[in-house]
Amino acid sequence: MSQKSALITGITGQDGSYLAELLLEKGYKVFGAVRRSSTENFERIAHLEDRITLIQADLLDQFSLIDAVKVSQPHEVYNLAAQSFVPTSWNQPVLTGEFTALGVTRILEAIRLIDRDIRFYQASSSEMFGKVRQTPQTEETPFYPRSPYGVAKVYGHYITVNYRESYDLFACSGILFNHESPRRGLEFVTRKVTSAVAQIKLGMAKELRLGNLESKRDWGFAGDYVNAMWLMLQKDKPCDYVVATGETHTVRDLVDVAFSHVGLNYEGYVREDPAFFRPAEVDLLVGDASLATRQLGWKPTVDFEGLVTMMVDADISRWSEHLRNRDR
Repeated sequence: MSQKSALITGITGQDGSYLAELLLEKGYKVFGAVRRSSTENFERIAHLEDRITLIQADLLDQFSLIDAVKVSQPHEVYNLAAQSFVPTSWNQPVLTGEFTALGVTRILEAIRLIDRDIRFYQASSSEMFGKVRQTPQTEETPFYPRSPYGVAKVYGHYITVNYRESYDLFACSGILFNHESPRRGLEFVTRKVTSAVAQIKLGMAKELRLGNLESKRDWGFAGDYVNAMWLMLQKDKPCDYVVATGETHTVRDLVDVAFSHVGLNYEGYVREDPAFFRPAEVDLLVGDASLATRQLGWKPTVDFEGLVTMMVDADISRWSEHLRNRDR
């Protein structure tokens, strides 16, 4: 059998970097679609750049996506690119819709036009459940998104279903619950917490301001979740799957574990700040991944405490190096 190839949009992001590593380990030829920019942010894939091929493409530009598919000739396409920061979606709702909703359609159109045998993965999100109708959330739970980001993800999810049913494409979505890692962006609450804990421990900061400490989320490790993406595209038939740990923790739990790991009591450092509350809050998300376990054999390998302490340790290492470099 000839070498498999894959095209990943969003390869420079957290999930894209872990997925690229996984596919390279499995012997794939890996292509990454990246947007043209005067400043390139390839930090997460710097260690892979000599093993992957980057192609300029943009979710806003249909023709660039067609070209990317033609050049890479992929067996599999993973669409991980999006405007993915929920708070920004209120400030830029139209742009969020263009990237996170219509961008999915443009990629599916490229596949439909060029090669309908390409297998397609769409990164759906637990934010689609929003104001949840049932707990835990399964593949059958109705969506009730509570942000422009969540609404755009619902569109992306259903357009994937529509192309699967209209054109017989192997197109599936992973409804991924929150998944984190040391590669998570600093704007996300998990990394905001672990980075602040490291700075406070090293004497570089004195407090951490957060929004709703009682918000509950189902947090897993991104490295585990990209394995579920790959498993979905290896099945005989396409299907949509919830990917989650099945456990829920509050933001308060998150800060407690993170501060305790470095021997500090979070109550002396954390302040709840209304400026960080969302216009429409999502109070509780917890997923039931039993279908993925039964059909894909997938299970998470990193628990909540292991995830948080891994991230704290990585941020302590980062900030310690920063201090050493500063003091030279």
